[in-house]
Amino acid sequence: MGRGSGGDRLTQAPQRVRARVVVVGRVQGVFYRDSTRKRARALGVTGWVRNREDGRVEALFEGEEAAVREAVEFARAGPKFARVGYVEVAWEEATGEFADFRVVG
Repeated sequence: MGRGSGGDRLTQAPQRVRARVVVVGRVQGVFYRDSTRKRARALGVTGWVRNREDGRVEALFEGEEAAVREAVEFARAGPKFARVGYVEVAWEEATGEFADFRVVG
């Protein structure tokens, strides 16, 4: 195949990213952490989610960029009985340190 025909295209591996989110609202005691765990695992995202002492929920999502972005969007909505006020998102360098997604703390 000649140049420009598409036969020599290089495909890039999906970019891995990491997002730390802090969720503000009525998010404790409404299955928020377990719902987040289930969604993250379904998306192939690793990391953790936990309740904070200040009433907020914090999560760390790591994986392919599209999957992490979808996990962040889920955090913005939450499960049925959650009332999310707002979500703070900080994008970080992926480290690959997690094997799965867990509820911690």
